[in-house]
Amino acid sequence: MRPPHEETPGAVPARELRPLRFGYGTNGFANHRLADALAVVADLGYEGVALTLDHDHLDPFAPNLARRTAELAATLDRLGLAVVVETGARYLLDPWQKHAPTLLHDDPVARLDFLRRAVRVGADLGAEAVSFWSGVTPPGVTDPWDRLIRGCAEIVEVAAEAGVPLGFEPEPGMLVEDIAGWRRLYAALGAPPGFGITLDIGHCRCLEPLSVPDCVREVGDHLVNVQIDDMRRGVHEHLEFGAGEIDFPPVLRALAEVGYAGLVAVELPRHSHAAPAVATRSIDFLRRAAASAGLPVTPRPPAPPDGPPAGPAAPSGNAGLAGDAGPTTPDGQDRPGGRSASGSGPRRGGEQAGAGAAGAGDGTRGEAR
Repeated sequence: MRPPHEETPGAVPARELRPLRFGYGTNGFANHRLADALAVVADLGYEGVALTLDHDHLDPFAPNLARRTAELAATLDRLGLAVVVETGARYLLDPWQKHAPTLLHDDPVARLDFLRRAVRVGADLGAEAVSFWSGVTPPGVTDPWDRLIRGCAEIVEVAAEAGVPLGFEPEPGMLVEDIAGWRRLYAALGAPPGFGITLDIGHCRCLEPLSVPDCVREVGDHLVNVQIDDMRRGVHEHLEFGAGEIDFPPVLRALAEVGYAGLVAVELPRHSHAAPAVATRSIDFLRRAAASAGLPVTPRPPAPPDGPPAGPAAPSGNAGLAGDAGPTTPDGQDRPGGRSASGSGPRRGGEQAGAGAAGAGDGTRGEAR
């Protein structure tokens, strides 16, 4: 294991490291009006949002989408929020079946239409990326990879014409659930330049063979979108920071060292019941973790006149900060029992819905979203 803050070969020199840009996923504000959610996120000092297109927040199938998107873009500009577009809404396309149809179903027309609309919204918002995933292989389907490649190829072409980067997310329990699966898909598509990866930090702990920081280094050249949350090995459940097993300072250090300049957005889609308090705890935790990692930290803005609610105390246990006492796993990074978009590119930000993956696939990882 490298000593703390020792530079990785080929990494950005420490003196040139830039602050990470933290965002918050609006699927964690499902009970808020979009304008209110954005105001809370901005007041807390987040620099962007991961916008999940869904019924309540910028419904891509409701009338006047172009006008509503333009209004949202103006709001995001006023608040100084960047944006990535997420497409993991649970029941947007089918009121009976979560996430259906996907690109793997017999009739993927509705999913393809949705993804085209998401790319159009992303272009109009100046989004840094549009993120999507494969879905779970439906029963009886014998050619899921052929179906996925055909569908992705179509969306890659649409996104290239619109000038919007795509971030494909490996999702536990889905056809493409890990970095190796993303690499297989990337190669099958002919390595298109606009087809990057959305990396969920929690998923790395859940199932990847590498340590979490090494996962970041493994795909650093292809990162266009990062989701961040805590998680435990083998369990696909998005947890607040400190409630899982990830040691975050080395992860944040790795993101900075690979030169990642996009959003690092908190992904807690099952925490909407306490969204303001969770978002407050999350940004405070990330700022402390970044400072502990030796990274520059953007100062937090003054609190609004009424101030954010204190909320319940953060989960107890390992705080995930360098220097905390506690055992480590053999990779030296994750402690059990404990707690390419450019920054100078287009900016704007987010909205809401139940993003996610069916964490059922092998029956061991559970369902997280």
